[in-house]
Amino acid sequence: MGVDYYNILKVNRNANDDDLKKAYRRLAMKWHPDKNPNNKKEAETKFKQISEAYEARFCVSSLLDP
Repeated sequence: MGVDYYNILKVNRNANDDDLKKAYRRLAMKWHPDKNPNNKKEAETKFKQISEAYEARFCVSSLLDP
C-alpha cells in the first residue's frame, strides 16, 4: 500500500487546495528543523514527509482542477 499523504498532512480526503496549504504551513512551521534544534533528526524526517505529501497532493489537485 502507498503512502497516505492526507494522513501525513492531517486533512480529510476531500480537502481543497486551501485546506492543504493551511495544513502544510502549520505542520511545516511546527516541524522545521530550525525550530527543533534539540530534535533535529526527527524534525528533518517529518519536514521532508510533510513537504513530499504537500507537493504530491497539491500537484494532483492542480491536475484534477484545471
